[in-house]
Amino acid sequence: MKNKMLNWFKDIYGDNEGACVYFAPGRVNLIGEHTDYNGGHVFPCALELGTYGAVRLREDKDLRFYSMNFPEEGVIISSLDEVLSGEELIYHRKNDWANYPKGVLWAFAQHSFVEKHIEIKDKSPLINRGMDILYYGDIPNGSGLSSSASIEVLMAYIVKDLFQIDISLKDISLLCQYAENKYVGVNCGIMDQFAVAMGKENHA
Repeated sequence: MKNKMLNWFKDIYGDNEGACVYFAPGRVNLIGEHTDYNGGHVFPCALELGTYGAVRLREDKDLRFYSMNFPEEGVIISSLDEVLSGEELIYHRKNDWANYPKGVLWAFAQHSFVEKHIEIKDKSPLINRGMDILYYGDIPNGSGLSSSASIEVLMAYIVKDLFQIDISLKDISLLCQYAENKYVGVNCGIMDQFAVAMGKENHA
């Protein structure tokens, strides 16, 4: 799959030099639907199905998103500064899937969240360069297997790795929930993001 992602990346962005490939799983919940946000118990586990991302840092502050699942939408281009500042704090229905990774980037710039959950050494922006990103997911659309949490956690882990941010998987879960609540506007609980970020082989 890594080679396929890199080949697709080359097809879309011209070359794949410096590109890295990441993966975040989907999740299934065995019992306890709609109880996580009411203080109840749940029993989810991560899946082999999930979301792949091939990404490369840019020298400027352009963000370019492309999904192999929605090729008709083409490359979606945004400004990093506008996303981080909240100037793009609008759910763009036309490019609805891209709002999820944008929301995660935005959440990394929200001081009220960051100061509680991320170890920071100075006041410089955590994210200071743009990215070219290509996504592919093998989670069936509308299947209830948390494709949104999968792409959120994938984006958060990409940021953690590329920008060397000291954030735990637990706090990645909280950041992704925060992004979906505040940026995308979905009042979800924490189960999906937690199961995706914390899932382990042979565990539920």
